[in-house]
Amino acid sequence: MARIVERVADRYDVVVGVDTHTDTHTAVVVDRLGGVLAQVTVSTDPDGLARLLDFAVAQTPPQGRRLWAVEGTRAHGQGLCRLLTAAGEPVCEAPKPAAASRRRGGKSDQLDAVAAAHAVLAAPAGRVTVPRSDGPREALRLLLICRRHHTDARTATINLVKALILTADDTLRHTLRGLSTTTQIARLAALDLPETTDLPLEEHTRRRELATLARQIHILDAALADNHRRLRTLVSELCPPLLDQPGVGPVTAAIALTAWSHPGRVRSEAAYATLAGAAPIPVASGRTDRHRLNRGGDRTLNSALHTIALTRRRIHPETRDYITRRRAEGRTTREITRCLKRYIARQLYRTITTHHRTP
Repeated sequence: MARIVERVADRYDVVVGVDTHTDTHTAVVVDRLGGVLAQVTVSTDPDGLARLLDFAVAQTPPQGRRLWAVEGTRAHGQGLCRLLTAAGEPVCEAPKPAAASRRRGGKSDQLDAVAAAHAVLAAPAGRVTVPRSDGPREALRLLLICRRHHTDARTATINLVKALILTADDTLRHTLRGLSTTTQIARLAALDLPETTDLPLEEHTRRRELATLARQIHILDAALADNHRRLRTLVSELCPPLLDQPGVGPVTAAIALTAWSHPGRVRSEAAYATLAGAAPIPVASGRTDRHRLNRGGDRTLNSALHTIALTRRRIHPETRDYITRRRAEGRTTREITRCLKRYIARQLYRTITTHHRTP
């Protein structure tokens, strides 16, 4: 017998669709059948958000239940989501409407709010997208964003330093030749040039700018070290056993935690593997029966799994034995890596779901 799926329309009396913008939010209340009951546009300041909540309460039947379908819960709608969460209101992320449907039906703030409510109304009640939680999880996300920025800026600055050294005079190039990048940066950062010198103007300018760039690299190194320390502290608070897994460090653990986000977001380890782009994709035909790499999913999470797999190949005896056995079976390096990433995704998911601490 087929299982009956409870829809949002079965669980809630009204759905409040909200189209969010920088200065205003437009909300539309629809009933279970999708009929529009009322609409309002409010400012995004605290008074406007409070007015919007009062409006939704007034449009809900006595003892009725309502669900908020908000566009841009991590962008223009974040302030509204925080207010609603603090008030105990159920909130979900409204799916983005397809461009084709927008062209056919026109576009306005009110139409977008209606589309948001209708899209959620027909969805299974247990499958609506809940906005990602704030607190430690949001702190991890911010640290990872800033870490990526610091890393990119450091790489770009080092490349610029190398380019400036390449075209420098023979004296400077000879002084730095054969040294590691770290030593070169340290030597340049220690340069203390006076305002006037016997050097040609362009070479004096080159040395001063190289010294400035080298000091910027040292500042970025300090920022990355502090970022790494804070990531370790947060991961240790949220899921300590995650750092005990072979090949898992603070950065890869933080990526795994932010992708998982909170209980209920990822329903199974198979769904987590699919999210990571580590789920096998069959490419069988005739007598050929094999799987290929998955090019979809969260590529940041997939990259973290790849880093863990490479680390385990170097330092983890069980992984090395597994690779040897699979190679004897005729598997290619790519196929073995895919299998490893799938196993790591399963292991991370089970560790997080079992040992995650709710703040």
